[in-house]
Amino acid sequence: MLAGETAGGMVECYPCPTSGHVRLYVALEGSRGRIRLARKMKGGSSVALIGFLILFPLLVAGVLLLVGNETARRVIVCSSAVIIGFGSVWLVLANLGTPWVGIEFSSGAIDIVCTLIGLVIAAVILCFGVKYKNVLACVLAVVQVVGSLVFDVFVAHGIEVQYGLYLDSLTLVTTFIIGVVGSGICVYALGYMEDFQAHEPEGAPDRRPMFFTLMFVFLSAMYVIVFSNNLLWMFTGWEITTVCSFLLIGYTKTPEAINNAFRQIIMNLAGGIGFLVALFAIALTMDTLSLVEFIAVGVMAPALAALPAVALAFAGITKAAQMPFHTWLLGAMVAPTPTSALLHSSTMVKAGVFLLIKLSPIFLVCPVAAVMTILVGGLTFLLCSFMAISQTNAKRVLAYSTIANLGLIVACAGVGTPEAVWAATFLVLFHAVAKSLLFLCVGTAEHHIGSRDIEDMDLMFERMPRLARFMMAGIMIMFVAPFGMLIAKWGTLVSFADTGNVALILILGFGSAATFLFWAKWLGKLSGIAAHPLNVETTVHRSEWIALMVMAVLSMLCCVGLPVLSTFLVEPYIFDVFGVCSQGVSQANLWVAALLSAVVFVVLFGGLGSKQVKQVPVYLAGVSENNANRTFRNSLSGETMATSRNWYMEGVFGEPKITPVGVWATSIIIVVGFCAAIATLCGLL
Repeated sequence: MLAGETAGGMVECYPCPTSGHVRLYVALEGSRGRIRLARKMKGGSSVALIGFLILFPLLVAGVLLLVGNETARRVIVCSSAVIIGFGSVWLVLANLGTPWVGIEFSSGAIDIVCTLIGLVIAAVILCFGVKYKNVLACVLAVVQVVGSLVFDVFVAHGIEVQYGLYLDSLTLVTTFIIGVVGSGICVYALGYMEDFQAHEPEGAPDRRPMFFTLMFVFLSAMYVIVFSNNLLWMFTGWEITTVCSFLLIGYTKTPEAINNAFRQIIMNLAGGIGFLVALFAIALTMDTLSLVEFIAVGVMAPALAALPAVALAFAGITKAAQMPFHTWLLGAMVAPTPTSALLHSSTMVKAGVFLLIKLSPIFLVCPVAAVMTILVGGLTFLLCSFMAISQTNAKRVLAYSTIANLGLIVACAGVGTPEAVWAATFLVLFHAVAKSLLFLCVGTAEHHIGSRDIEDMDLMFERMPRLARFMMAGIMIMFVAPFGMLIAKWGTLVSFADTGNVALILILGFGSAATFLFWAKWLGKLSGIAAHPLNVETTVHRSEWIALMVMAVLSMLCCVGLPVLSTFLVEPYIFDVFGVCSQGVSQANLWVAALLSAVVFVVLFGGLGSKQVKQVPVYLAGVSENNANRTFRNSLSGETMATSRNWYMEGVFGEPKITPVGVWATSIIIVVGFCAAIATLCGLL
């Protein structure tokens, strides 16, 4: 072992026990583990597959824009989804346990393409901003495009990033989510959008070619984000997802959809400007645009990295819809369900937390950025979990749950310890698969029972037996032991306890209690059976069933395969970055949870499809008036219908009471974070 000193602590040199590659780490005083500084980088055999995953969805998007025939669209979308999913799985399996692999790529021509894409994005936003008279969107678009041009011409010119693309285990996890979950949602959208179009007013134009085009462009942009070591390329993918989301939220072109689309674009443009500020700071102070080099320098000189780390954290917070920017995701629920599932549950918001997890080594040594990130994420988790209690609209419950869970991931990234990163990675994975399943279930249920209100989901076990089981499985995965999400929260508790911060533990405890309450109410509504109504799920499109089955099987496999995922995907990333083998929950407990999960899934789905179901009349404790109608004699000899209704406590947990508190508190935290970062940098200069 070789050793030396840096501003961040002792530098130690270790060989990898599997590959023998030399790795350099900073041994941090007063903290657990080490943080990687540098790595021998090399090309990989998966370069062509990475390029294919980025470019193939773009080709499919171009074809779908020109195809109006329903049959042809089905063939193209289904076959493309299979190819993208297979390619993503192949890339994951071929690189299990791989260390950080840098891929040499000349940046000259691609940098020009990125500049042109930025101009196109600005033109699109300005066009819609002028059309709908939204001045703020136009101003932010101009600021961003001017800033980007100044950066490209006067700052970035001459800075060469040798390894433009890269691969590591966290990238593989996100690749799996994009390729399998994202492409599965595209398949689901075929049947859903057919029903959606059928409900449009007569003579309304069919905009589905543009819808599916944007979906596949979005997949390509997500691959750009997760594979890019060049921060300029990542920024380009970042902004493409923003404009795709804007166009998909405003798909119906109703006044509500247009207003919510502009809310999204304004908030995410603000985050994009924050990303641009970080690019300026990194290039001017560190003379690099490489993500891995920025992290290495940031670990050695945290004061120098304070401003760009805070600015990138701000960008991640806006993309992940954290307070005070959470309202853009709530407004996005007006979009068709596939949009909610793809952009605002499983993938787009994951771009924000993906970046924050990558920055966790800097957060571990940079208190300014860490405190801001932890407080914003923790408060968002707590307050949005409370507000979810007061919601009856199923999609709104899912939206608040999404924001809250992302807040927990953000807080884990801010803590930055190996155990916290382990927990955050699993929170990302289980949230993506389970929440996508739930969004698709709600969309199908809405089209067949005519409502997305939880209180209208009585008798779902009889009206839509398969869908109800899928929905129950998704809900249980989100909050019930022994399923994956609760195991990840267990790991979160361990990581928070290690910090010795009581406030973090209290936030996790009260937020998790609120989570239990709003999920349990919904689960109870689904599982109640008190009549024998008509089964209405026989008209669900085959493409919807295929996607639902994929999401359900994927969710169950992730729970049952929890210890395997930890061993071959998550733990290699922890060792790769921190130089220690660490996990939030012991391997033995992971196996116990996996086995118990398998038993529960067998019980839940074991009787599905059985035609010999025993049916008995409804029994109302001996005071029944009419069992078929569920009525009974009350204490005054009157007739009353037996119903079950949940308690939503709007007076306590309603949005008007909690939202202002969260918005003001998180806004102040972010402003203070920026001021402290600027002061830190000025102190160095």
